[in-house]
Amino acid sequence: MEFWTKEEYSKFADEMMDKPISFYAFEVLYWCGIRLGELLALTPEDVELKSGMLRINKSYQRIGRRDIITEPKTKKSIRTIKMPNFLCEELEEYLKTLYGIKPTDRMFPVTKSYLHHEMDRGSKAAGVKRIKIHGLRHSHISHLIDLGFSAVAIADRVGHESIDITYRYAHLFPTRQTEMANKLDLLRTE
Repeated sequence: MEFWTKEEYSKFADEMMDKPISFYAFEVLYWCGIRLGELLALTPEDVELKSGMLRINKSYQRIGRRDIITEPKTKKSIRTIKMPNFLCEELEEYLKTLYGIKPTDRMFPVTKSYLHHEMDRGSKAAGVKRIKIHGLRHSHISHLIDLGFSAVAIADRVGHESIDITYRYAHLFPTRQTEMANKLDLLRTE
C-alpha cells in the first residue's frame, strides 16, 4: 500500500501551485480522502463553503469518449465530508477563478490521464516517490489513523462499506502499539 506522509505531500503540493486546477484537485484528494471519480464529478452545488461540507453523491467515468456521471461505488460512498477550514478557503478562491461555471458543471473538468501526468510531474519535481492517485486516499486514511481517529469514524468519512477495510491500514503505524503499551504502563504505575 503506497502512501505519502504529510511532509511528502507538502513537497508535492508546492510543486503543483503553478497549475491551480491540479493543485486544488490534489488538495481535495489528499485532505478529504475521496476517490478520483468522486473528485471529477464534483460540482459547485456539492460544496457548501459556509458550513464546510462537501457532498459526495456521484462519480465520474469516461466511457467511449463520453463523460458519464454515475452513482458512487457503494451506498456508504454517498456521504457528506466536513472539510478543514483552510480547504474551504482554498476552494472558495478556486471557484472564483471558474468564470461562468454553473452550479451543476464539473469543478475539475480534466481527465484521469491528465491527473496521472500531473502526479508524475509533481512527484519528480518534489523528489518524492511516485504513488498512484489512489495512494492519496491511502495517505489521508493513514494520516487520520496516525492522528488517533477510530476505524469507525474513518470508515464513515471515506465511505468504506465495512470498517474491516479501514483496519487494513492499521499496520502503517506500528508505533501506535508502543504508544498504547506506554500509556497502559503509566496507568498501572499511577
